[in-house]
Amino acid sequence: MTIHFNHKPGLVVYLTAGDPSLEATRGIAIAAIDAGADVIELGVPFSDPLADGPVIQRASERAVARGTSLQDVLRVAGEIRTARPDAGLVIFSYLNPIIRYGMARFVKDAKFAGVDGVLVTDMIVEEAGEYLREMDRMNLAPIFLAAPTSPDERLEAIANHSKGFVYAISRVGITGQQQSMTADAASLVARIRRYAGSGANALPIAVGFGISNAEHVARVAEFADAAVIGSAIVELVEKSTAADAPAAVARFIQGLRLRDAALVD
Repeated sequence: MTIHFNHKPGLVVYLTAGDPSLEATRGIAIAAIDAGADVIELGVPFSDPLADGPVIQRASERAVARGTSLQDVLRVAGEIRTARPDAGLVIFSYLNPIIRYGMARFVKDAKFAGVDGVLVTDMIVEEAGEYLREMDRMNLAPIFLAAPTSPDERLEAIANHSKGFVYAISRVGITGQQQSMTADAASLVARIRRYAGSGANALPIAVGFGISNAEHVARVAEFADAAVIGSAIVELVEKSTAADAPAAVARFIQGLRLRDAALVD
């Protein structure tokens, strides 16, 4: 299964599910899709999110404190799928909540909810045998993270086993906003493309970690297929009321494309 990007570049919007509430997450996701997001990544809150920076850590802590579970996230995913049937929908989780839920049960329930793909942030491709078998059985797209420090053998394995898109990490470290794009991102995407195919059958590559403004999105468009916006969106939600957050996120997403009209559609 390939996840389609309807814009150039595509926009993948990350939300921490359950922050400020599950109902708010649903409304924000729908507003983001209507504003031009191609894919929604629903983050499963986790008590020890080691790969995330302080903004997403705080959101995860708030959602965990409210009792948000993986089952809750899948329910909201189903509601988003019903409301916006054509949007890309990805579950973003650490491995621990999935193990507690049960791998086969999780993949089956994700399929039933209408999810397109899953990204397990601390799952390395070399140890993903059971996960890949279950995902293939349910025709769901596994999405793996590729880092600038990944050796070529791992990048080849990631490209071979990813079916939605490859998530290229723009820099080494945790999630969070940054002032400028590093050269590592373009170099990493070029390395992944050696293994990701070419032409219409090429596996899309999305760049994330630190993408936070229109200039970053325009820069990503020069060498990748999509940009992932995470901490900037989560921080905007944090600073907004639950009632105002959907409109605030929609305005932000629309603004990401205003720097260069040629990038729209």
